[in-house]
Amino acid sequence: MERKNIEINPLLEKYSAYIKKINNVLDSELELYTESEFKEPLKYALGGGKRIRPIILLLASECVGEIDDNTFAAACAIEFLHTESVIHDDIIDNETLRRQKDPFHIKYGYNTSVLTGDFVLGLILNIASRINNPRVTKNLATTAMMMSEGEVIESRLEASEDVTFDDYLKVIEYKTATAFETASRLGAIISGGTEEEIESLADYGKNIGIAYQIRDDLLDWQNEDKLFNLLIKKSLDPRDVFNDMEELLKKYTDRAVFSIRKIKDSQAKNNLENLVRFTRTTV
Repeated sequence: MERKNIEINPLLEKYSAYIKKINNVLDSELELYTESEFKEPLKYALGGGKRIRPIILLLASECVGEIDDNTFAAACAIEFLHTESVIHDDIIDNETLRRQKDPFHIKYGYNTSVLTGDFVLGLILNIASRINNPRVTKNLATTAMMMSEGEVIESRLEASEDVTFDDYLKVIEYKTATAFETASRLGAIISGGTEEEIESLADYGKNIGIAYQIRDDLLDWQNEDKLFNLLIKKSLDPRDVFNDMEELLKKYTDRAVFSIRKIKDSQAKNNLENLVRFTRTTV
């Protein structure tokens, strides 16, 4: 069984208060759609998520100001966007297990999976309209487009089997890191951060997002036939690939911490720095 399907959420111990608040606002958001056919399927899709992206959004918000209703709404939007990507990724990757249960397309079928993805994008637009900030809407839209671009690029590279480390990093940046970057940027924007604070926190998000995915690939490489595996196959010595990956992991974890060096000291900043340890292969 894949590691990701047996791992208890490692963030619960330190971030349980944030996770509880995020789950509560996600439930409240779904209650707006009581009559919808998509409510119960979405509750199923949301179950078991680590919530790392909305946690980062809330912490970025606290670093520069206070959390308000718009911050929580944006946290919902970023988690819904992640959920939509998981539903579609599992179809593309023919996954048979997700978070110790059937993936969405096996539970509800392909048609409902595709339509749920469409519904979620509409739901995110609804949230963005309530927040009523053009920068928030633009960032959410750009993130959705970049994540889709990343999936297409990855599919093309997998088919050609002609992949480099630069290709691998580009796919990670598009598919994974962009949502982390947007989470931290939105938190800072909504709480009124300066442009320097916004960009520093966004850079943190991008770097921790890349490190997070590298760690995931290193720990789960035997279970996933992905770009990382293609790098191993084309290498004369697989140990070189693992060594390079370990170096990249350290590089991006260090960059994440360095990115927020100018953010004023606070418990929220400490919590962001502590999150970096969850990108290491040993915690």
